[in-house]
Amino acid sequence: MGTLKGHLLPGMFFLFFALYYSVLLSLALLRGQRLLKPPLPPREKRGNRWWQLVPVEAMVKVIISLTGIISEFFYPPGINRLKMVDWEDPQRPFLFHNSWQHVTMYGFFLLSGLVDIVSQSCQARQNMKLERAAEALAFCVLALLMVAHVENKSTLEIRVHILFIVPTFLVGLVLTIEVWMPDQPPLWVLKTWMGMVLGSWLLQVCMVMYVPPTGQPWQAENPVDLAFLTIFFCWHLGLGAAMLAAVYGICSLWHHRCSPGTGISGAKYQPCPTGYSSEELEKLGAGAELQDGSV
Repeated sequence: MGTLKGHLLPGMFFLFFALYYSVLLSLALLRGQRLLKPPLPPREKRGNRWWQLVPVEAMVKVIISLTGIISEFFYPPGINRLKMVDWEDPQRPFLFHNSWQHVTMYGFFLLSGLVDIVSQSCQARQNMKLERAAEALAFCVLALLMVAHVENKSTLEIRVHILFIVPTFLVGLVLTIEVWMPDQPPLWVLKTWMGMVLGSWLLQVCMVMYVPPTGQPWQAENPVDLAFLTIFFCWHLGLGAAMLAAVYGICSLWHHRCSPGTGISGAKYQPCPTGYSSEELEKLGAGAELQDGSV
């Protein structure tokens, strides 16, 4: 992961999932859903074909995580970082600690994907609490590993990773709360927003550390460069909020124009008045019933 491609893979992964969840969030708010993702019907009611049982989201998690693990051990070709201890050295030092940190991170997201597959495909009923717990564990482990990852790094890398920890910790915290309180829309918004910041910030890290747009590397000890890192992170917070609002706006247009059950001609509604007597309210109710029967 200590390369441009190594940061691009998780950055695109987080950003893709954040955009996907922003669509789910927008539709859930527009439809007034109680849960962000309604539970699946029992297994016997979903059909017997394999594509009806295998969850696509979980498979994407598994494929991306396995790709990351394999690349950490064997990329570029000819490299083998699978060895953890140098047994030939009398001191028995550990080897490739950065790669093993990244593999551990990918491993817990792989575990989350496998838990999703077992819950949604192998059990009679979906266990949504277990799925949320596994996903929360993956993000908490990611935050913990990033805390250790900044050791023996330059000031620039430390600042970059500390800013990365902020949205990671918040996503993990929200997912942990959602294990017991999954029906809170503000938590859905915060989780999706921080997920977008997480993905976009990883892509920004690629530009800072590997392909700076000015053509000149960032100066690790320059306080001005460090100050602009924090400024750019704040811009990413605003960018994430703007992207979330844009997705909500697009979904709102689709929902009101194309969603079935909206815009039915002939349907009429009357607001419930508050200043009438009980007899007048009964007359209004009888008129509404007659009107409903004519629709």
